[in-house]
Formats: sequence, structure tokens, C-alpha cells
Amino acid sequence: MRVIVLCLTLATSLPALSAPPLARLNVPDGFEISLYADKVENARGMAWGDDGTLFVGTREKGRVYALRDDDGDGRADAIKVIAKGLRMPVGLAFRDGALYVSSVDRIVRFDAIESRLDNPPKAVTVVDDLYDKDHHGWRYLAFGPDGKLYVPVGAPCNICDEPDTARIIRMNADGSGREVVALGVRNSVGFDWNPADGKLWFTDNGRDWLGDDSPDCEINIVNAPGEHFGFPYCHAGSIFDPEFGEGKSCADYSAPAAKLGAHVAPLGLRFYTGTRFPAEFRGDAFVALHGSWNRANKSGYAVMRVQVVDGQAGAVTPFVEGFLDGEKTLGRPVDVIQASDGSLLISDDYANAIYRVRYVGGK
Repeated sequence: MRVIVLCLTLATSLPALSAPPLARLNVPDGFEISLYADKVENARGMAWGDDGTLFVGTREKGRVYALRDDDGDGRADAIKVIAKGLRMPVGLAFRDGALYVSSVDRIVRFDAIESRLDNPPKAVTVVDDLYDKDHHGWRYLAFGPDGKLYVPVGAPCNICDEPDTARIIRMNADGSGREVVALGVRNSVGFDWNPADGKLWFTDNGRDWLGDDSPDCEINIVNAPGEHFGFPYCHAGSIFDPEFGEGKSCADYSAPAAKLGAHVAPLGLRFYTGTRFPAEFRGDAFVALHGSWNRANKSGYAVMRVQVVDGQAGAVTPFVEGFLDGEKTLGRPVDVIQASDGSLLISDDYANAIYRVRYVGGK
């Protein structure tokens, strides 16, 4: 296995950044939102270490951060840069003391990282032959209940039929034994497993330039390995692609579990397994809508609650709103993750912040 050397530095300070829109963010009655950390520049994917370190990936900045809340007050005490100079290291996963970090064409691993935050180890390459295109090349990572590492390979385009892309794959922790999990997936940047039945749920971003209101972005559920979800032939379960849909039938592909609206850009998705939220929230999924970039009027820019009913997606309702002021962007949620105290953390790569949502009781 090849070892690569990266330029690793400890962050002593970060540049001044705009203040997060905390005062404008709205949560349901009985919940409270606070700032877990600011000045986490370009904060994207998140993963917990075994010793309570919150690792945060980035896209444009090429950095990976480590955040600690050692005094337990619900706010990070220190932010350290444990790696930089990486190629869109959005996705993170933690297993057996090692942090796995995605890049466009590779996955690297930092061994025993939590004991070496002030002196990070060299990155060890796990795989170095992933599809090498920047377009939809930023990759989410997660270990599944089967111990496999799951990795999306997004379509390198708005719309195209490119071999060996538009899929989710899985592999052993050492990069061996690759298998296809799902096909016809344009661009998934978030997934999780329903704790009730073990099925994989993933977000998928719909294609552009079919109008302001078409097609919907999606949440999908994998019922069998190798299932096909339609891209590039059929979108949102019923819309034929004008270039690639001729001669196809949408009935041949798996329909979305939930339609979220056009261009809302769903990214991180996690199930709530804690006990601090009210009982009706437990087992539900939360999804971050990063928000539209080319719609006449902006859409998305929220964290949504997806009620789970008998293993299926039920009502989708707002959980955190206020990232827009009219058409002015104040923040863009990216990922969600549950903390050990039962609160929910949300990363925001526009406001360079991580928020903490907890239930404080009463309606």
C-alpha cells in the first residue's frame, strides 16, 4: 500500500469570516439552536471519532478540520487543521481509530488520528483509481452496518451516459472487493441506513436545465444491490430525459421514496437514533437542502425532517429555516450528524459554521 505525504499544519488561527445567521434561524417549538463552532471555513461533511473529536471536511478549501469540545458546554473549544492540500475532501468516515477521507480520485486514511491531532500522521492511500473528474467528483463516505465503506461515483456532467459512473459502490476497508450498490444515481452526497430495517437511504440531486420546477431532487431507498434509479433516462420517477429517455420506460427503474422539489440540492441525510428529541422525532431522518444555484427564485436552503412510517418516507416538513432573507443567501446547510448528547449538528459551508440543535422541552 502506497504512503503519500501531505502538507499538514496545525491551525493557530483562521481569517475573520462573516457571522453565521444564527438569530434568523427558526426551529420547531421546544427546540433551541446555538452555535457549535464558527470560522470553520467551507465546512462540509462530518464524522465523529471514537474519542469525541468532530472531523469536518471541505470542498474548495481542501482541508480537514478536527474540533474538540472538552469542557462539554456544547461549543467547540479548539479547531485544528489536520490535513490540507487535498482535492475536495468532502467525505469522512471513521473506523478502528482511523479517519478515512475522500478525494476526487482517491481515498486516504489517517491512522490513530485522535491521539495525534497536534502532530497528524502521514496519509495512507487506500484506493487511488476512482473516476477522476471534478464535476460531481466530491464524494461522501460512510461505513455501513456490513462493515463496508460506501462511496458514490457521481455523473461527471449535468446529463450524460458515462460508463462506470452515476452509482454508489462499496468496498472493504482496505479498498478491495468493490461491488455496485445502486445504479442510475446522478449525484448523491449523503446517505444513511434506517436503523429499523438496515436499508440504505440516499439523497440524489436532479438534473439542471429542464425548467425551474423540474425535475424533483430525491430521496431513494435501496431494496436490493444493483437497483437502478433512472439516471440519465428517467428523472423523479416519471420524467423522460429529452436526450436519453427515448425508448425507455420509467416503470423499469425504482421510483423515489420522496420528492423534495426541483433544484433544492439535498446533501447530508441522517436518521435520529437518540432519546433527547420527543418520541415522535425518533427514527425519523433529517436532510440538509443546500439550495438552488440556477433557479429564478431560490429554493431549498433548509434542514428538513422526513417522517419514517413503516420503513417508508412520509411527510417532509421544515426543521431549520431562515438561511434565506428573501433572495439573499445567509447560509447553506450541508451535512447533519447526531452528537452523543442527543443534539443534532448541522454544517454550513456558506456561513462557515456548525450549528447545534437540541430539545429543551415544552411546546
